[in-house]
Amino acid sequence: MSTTAVAPLTIEDAESLVAAAHRAAEAAGVTVSVTVLDAGGHLLAFRRDDRAVLISGETSTRKAYTALQLNAPTADLVDAVQPGGLFHTLPTALDRPLLFIAGGVPVHREGRLIGAIGVGGGAPDQDHGFASAAVKALV
Repeated sequence: MSTTAVAPLTIEDAESLVAAAHRAAEAAGVTVSVTVLDAGGHLLAFRRDDRAVLISGETSTRKAYTALQLNAPTADLVDAVQPGGLFHTLPTALDRPLLFIAGGVPVHREGRLIGAIGVGGGAPDQDHGFASAAVKALV
Protein backbone atom coordinates (compact mmCIF):
# COMPACT_ATOMS: atom_id res chain seq x y z
CA MET A 1 0.00 0.00 0.00
CA SER A 2 1.50 3.32 -1.02
CA THR A 3 0.62 6.73 0.30
CA THR A 4 0.97 10.04 -1.44
CA ALA A 5 2.75 12.71 0.53
CA VAL A 6 0.95 16.02 0.95
CA ALA A 7 3.13 19.01 0.18
CA PRO A 8 3.92 20.94 3.35
CA LEU A 9 3.29 24.62 3.85
CA THR A 10 6.32 26.35 2.36
CA ILE A 11 7.87 29.70 3.16
CA GLU A 12 6.53 30.92 -0.18
CA ASP A 13 3.02 29.78 0.80
CA ALA A 14 3.40 31.52 4.16
CA GLU A 15 4.56 34.76 2.56
CA SER A 16 1.62 34.55 0.15
CA LEU A 17 -0.79 34.11 3.08
CA VAL A 18 0.68 37.11 4.89
CA ALA A 19 0.49 39.28 1.77
CA ALA A 20 -3.11 38.27 1.03
CA ALA A 21 -4.24 38.96 4.61
CA HIS A 22 -2.52 42.36 4.57
CA ARG A 23 -4.11 43.27 1.24
CA ALA A 24 -7.55 42.40 2.62
CA ALA A 25 -6.90 44.42 5.78
CA GLU A 26 -5.55 47.42 3.88
CA ALA A 27 -8.59 47.38 1.60
CA ALA A 28 -10.75 47.63 4.73
CA GLY A 29 -8.57 50.37 6.22
CA VAL A 30 -7.42 48.16 9.11
CA THR A 31 -3.86 47.75 10.40
CA VAL A 32 -3.06 44.18 11.44
CA SER A 33 -0.33 41.72 12.35
CA VAL A 34 -0.26 38.35 10.63
CA THR A 35 1.44 35.13 11.75
CA VAL A 36 1.75 31.88 9.77
CA LEU A 37 2.82 28.62 11.43
CA ASP A 38 3.67 25.30 9.80
CA ALA A 39 2.06 22.03 10.90
CA GLY A 40 4.62 21.65 13.70
CA GLY A 41 3.83 25.08 15.14
CA HIS A 42 7.01 26.68 13.82
CA LEU A 43 6.90 30.30 12.71
CA LEU A 44 7.17 30.54 8.91
CA ALA A 45 6.16 34.16 8.33
CA PHE A 46 5.18 37.20 10.36
CA ARG A 47 4.36 40.82 9.59
CA ARG A 48 3.40 43.67 11.87
CA ASP A 49 2.72 47.04 10.35
CA ASP A 50 4.44 49.87 12.25
CA ARG A 51 1.01 51.38 12.93
CA ALA A 52 -0.33 48.21 14.51
CA VAL A 53 -0.65 47.92 18.27
CA LEU A 54 2.33 45.98 19.63
CA ILE A 55 0.17 43.31 21.28
CA SER A 56 -1.38 42.48 17.90
CA GLY A 57 1.73 40.43 17.07
CA GLU A 58 1.31 38.20 20.11
CA THR A 59 -2.42 38.03 19.43
CA SER A 60 -1.96 36.88 15.83
CA THR A 61 0.55 34.23 16.92
CA ARG A 62 -1.70 32.84 19.64
CA LYS A 63 -4.69 32.78 17.27
CA ALA A 64 -2.64 30.81 14.71
CA TYR A 65 -1.43 28.42 17.42
CA THR A 66 -4.97 27.86 18.68
CA ALA A 67 -6.31 27.17 15.17
CA LEU A 68 -3.44 24.76 14.57
CA GLN A 69 -3.76 22.87 17.87
CA LEU A 70 -7.51 22.40 17.57
CA ASN A 71 -7.65 22.23 13.75
CA ALA A 72 -10.55 24.66 13.66
CA PRO A 73 -11.12 28.36 13.04
CA THR A 74 -10.93 30.19 16.35
CA ALA A 75 -14.22 31.88 15.49
CA ASP A 76 -15.88 28.47 15.80
CA LEU A 77 -14.40 27.81 19.24
CA VAL A 78 -15.55 30.82 21.27
CA ASP A 79 -18.61 29.11 22.76
CA ALA A 80 -16.64 25.94 23.56
CA VAL A 81 -14.49 27.73 26.16
CA GLN A 82 -17.35 29.35 28.04
CA PRO A 83 -18.30 27.77 31.40
CA GLY A 84 -19.94 24.47 30.59
CA GLY A 85 -18.40 24.41 27.10
CA LEU A 86 -16.47 21.47 25.66
CA PHE A 87 -13.08 23.13 26.11
CA HIS A 88 -13.74 25.12 29.28
CA THR A 89 -10.57 23.84 31.02
CA LEU A 90 -8.40 23.39 27.92
CA PRO A 91 -6.48 26.72 27.97
CA THR A 92 -4.81 25.80 31.25
CA ALA A 93 -4.12 22.22 30.19
CA LEU A 94 -1.62 23.09 27.45
CA ASP A 95 1.92 24.46 27.72
CA ARG A 96 1.18 27.50 25.55
CA PRO A 97 -1.96 29.55 26.23
CA LEU A 98 -4.60 29.45 23.54
CA LEU A 99 -6.62 32.41 22.35
CA PHE A 100 -10.28 31.94 21.53
CA ILE A 101 -10.97 35.12 19.58
CA ALA A 102 -11.83 35.02 15.87
CA GLY A 103 -8.87 35.45 13.55
CA GLY A 104 -7.09 32.09 13.59
CA VAL A 105 -7.71 29.73 10.66
CA PRO A 106 -6.12 26.33 9.95
CA VAL A 107 -4.58 25.77 6.52
CA HIS A 108 -5.30 22.47 4.77
CA ARG A 109 -3.95 20.88 1.63
CA GLU A 110 -5.61 17.81 0.17
CA GLY A 111 -7.67 17.53 3.34
CA ARG A 112 -4.63 17.49 5.66
CA LEU A 113 -3.64 20.13 8.18
CA ILE A 114 -0.42 21.80 7.02
CA GLY A 115 -0.37 24.99 9.13
CA ALA A 116 -2.37 27.94 10.37
CA ILE A 117 -2.69 31.70 9.97
CA GLY A 118 -3.54 34.19 12.68
CA VAL A 119 -4.57 37.82 12.20
CA GLY A 120 -4.75 40.36 15.01
CA GLY A 121 -5.43 44.07 15.16
CA GLY A 122 -8.93 44.51 13.81
CA ALA A 123 -12.29 43.55 15.24
CA PRO A 124 -12.56 39.76 15.67
CA ASP A 125 -14.94 39.32 12.73
CA GLN A 126 -12.63 41.42 10.54
CA ASP A 127 -9.57 39.41 11.56
CA HIS A 128 -11.43 36.19 10.76
CA GLY A 129 -12.40 37.57 7.35
CA PHE A 130 -8.82 38.61 6.55
CA ALA A 131 -7.43 35.21 7.56
CA SER A 132 -10.13 33.30 5.68
CA ALA A 133 -9.59 35.41 2.55
CA ALA A 134 -5.87 34.65 2.67
CA VAL A 135 -6.45 30.90 2.97
CA LYS A 136 -8.90 30.97 0.05
CA ALA A 137 -6.35 32.89 -2.05
CA LEU A 138 -3.69 30.23 -1.37
CA VAL A 139 -5.49 27.65 -3.48
